[in-house]
Amino acid sequence: MKRPFYGWIIVGAGGIVQWYTSAVFWRGFQAFIPHILGTFGWSSAATGAAISIQRTEGGLISPFVGYMIDKFGPRKIMAFGIITTGFGFIVMSQMQNLWHFYASIILLTLGMSFGTFIVFVVTVANWFIKKRARALGVLMSFSAIGGITLPILVGSIETFGWREVMFYVGIGFWIIGLPASFFMRKTPEEFGLSPDGISEIETNKLNAKKKIYTQNEIPVKLRKVLNMRTFWQLSIATSFGQLVSSTNLFHFDALTEFGISIKMAAFAAGAVAGGDLIGRAGIAAFGDRMDKRKLLTLSFFVQSIGVGALALVNWPIFGLNLGIIPLPVFVICFGLGFGASIPLRLSLLADYFGRRSYGSLVGITSSVNAIFGAIGPALVGLIHDISDSYHIGFSILAILLLFSIPLSITLENPNRVAARLRTIRNERD
Repeated sequence: MKRPFYGWIIVGAGGIVQWYTSAVFWRGFQAFIPHILGTFGWSSAATGAAISIQRTEGGLISPFVGYMIDKFGPRKIMAFGIITTGFGFIVMSQMQNLWHFYASIILLTLGMSFGTFIVFVVTVANWFIKKRARALGVLMSFSAIGGITLPILVGSIETFGWREVMFYVGIGFWIIGLPASFFMRKTPEEFGLSPDGISEIETNKLNAKKKIYTQNEIPVKLRKVLNMRTFWQLSIATSFGQLVSSTNLFHFDALTEFGISIKMAAFAAGAVAGGDLIGRAGIAAFGDRMDKRKLLTLSFFVQSIGVGALALVNWPIFGLNLGIIPLPVFVICFGLGFGASIPLRLSLLADYFGRRSYGSLVGITSSVNAIFGAIGPALVGLIHDISDSYHIGFSILAILLLFSIPLSITLENPNRVAARLRTIRNERD
């Protein structure tokens, strides 16, 4: 039997850790929020500010993480991050004061910055070119599966208590993450392989037909890329999406406040991950065959409809109350739009600028995203404390996300950017 391309093994190992991280933090942490607020009586703004610190710190660390991966490879970097992340959850399970919460959030951010998302994205993008959107779509689909398991986490917290569950979540990071780190490899060329597992002859044929393959793999220095408008336009466009998605920790609390039962809220929040999974899997299937710029624009539009629908759940506005009718629109559209946007933006970044400095570019993009992402939770939490409602905050988010549409639809064609990169390469650095 033909041995599977090692790049797919990396996708699988990274995907398992992505699933777990999503299940207990990116998607699952919202299940802890009501219990933490109930235990300590902190305000929504104080909790949102802590998450904003997490986004900001993650953004500040990301360029350094990307540089470290480009320079030293992913294995040791990931192992350090996984150990730190597990320790962060254990510390949080024992917290007694607000500053303990902030300190443990900082520790979690440090660990996850080095041990999860960026490590997998950079490594997978280095192992694929022709099938990059497919590989990233599959990798990101594991994150969506983590959201589907949210009801299990909710039930575990109600049965055993949030402190106990959080403690064993930290242990779980070590059990799952450390073995996965051993599968990480920097590039296929270091092991005598080619990206996508295709032969050198096939690579030359694709380049001869002028298809985007290795023509974007041009060794242009990072500072040259940072002078290009396309890089910043893509970063800002995706940052509006990050601003909205960073508030997902309030979804569960908002739904219960809107009169939705705990079980139904848990089901709805988990069902969002179903749409998310469809969006990511759809990009895995079709992202390499279609114009990614148009797909990214569509994903932002659909996500905006979703967050707007969330704001309308049981909201008596202008004498009209739609009840729970908007709820399925939120579940489908928010998940679908958000899910599709993640592999698209990561794949586009590699399509434009290649693999040489991809880790650093992902890190810098994450920093720009983090600036916007830090605003989201703090904004929604503050508006909630002032108005005693989540309706207004999510309405504002729906409007802000529309700004990403003109930015993404007017992105330059990757072929033109590749031509400019070839020109820059011939210039004197």
